Amino acid sequence: MELMHRAMGFATLALVTLAPLLIVVAAADPLRHGGFALWLVDGMDLSGRSATVLSQVFTPPRKVVGATSVWGGVLLAVFGLSFASSVQNGYERVWRLPVGPWHRIWRQAVWLLALMLYLYVQVQTRTALAGTYRMLISVAIGVLFFWWGPHFLLGHQVRWRLLLPGAIATMAGLVGLRAFSYLVFTPLIVTNAVSYGAVGTVLVVESWLIGVGFVVHGGTLVGHVFCDRMGHLLEHVEHED
Repeated sequence: MELMHRAMGFATLALVTLAPLLIVVAAADPLRHGGFALWLVDGMDLSGRSATVLSQVFTPPRKVVGATSVWGGVLLAVFGLSFASSVQNGYERVWRLPVGPWHRIWRQAVWLLALMLYLYVQVQTRTALAGTYRMLISVAIGVLFFWWGPHFLLGHQVRWRLLLPGAIATMAGLVGLRAFSYLVFTPLIVTNAVSYGAVGTVLVVESWLIGVGFVVHGGTLVGHVFCDRMGHLLEHVEHED
């Protein structure tokens, strides 16, 4: 799998192809809950000065939606599909499945829409809920998304029960990454902003995205290994019986 290699590819595609699409989508939010910058602040669990610094870098112009043409929107969607294709390929490698035919691109499009909806809902829970309730609902939504996502992208070739451990492992990893981000990236963003300016902030975000990519692919891989080991264990028990 070469997890670090895939994680770096995940982070690069997320920043180059997915982020512009998410910026436009967040700017079109009718509720106006902070835009794409708040999505990043919430995902990285930032607060205080670090959240302010990141918002200054990633807050788009107010007219970003009006300035985006239909052709530009189509290009953003196409670029976003390359990100979805990369994630799908990772799932295929984990489960040792052949590469899906090109006409399954509609699955990538639906998954991409679901991803944007998932991120949007996660941010809404930040403003509507707090404390333990917010954490439980956020984790539950995350498990459902990472349970459904591989099943859908792989064309229902892997059973639901085999995908659940990977979804739980992925969400557990993201919770751990969130705690790590709070402890490490919060002060690091401020330090890098002083030392390197906006570029330093972008580098920290890219490092966080590498962590997200590692967790997304690694969590699925852990789930597959768990299912394999449980299957071998059950076979061993049945053989003894």
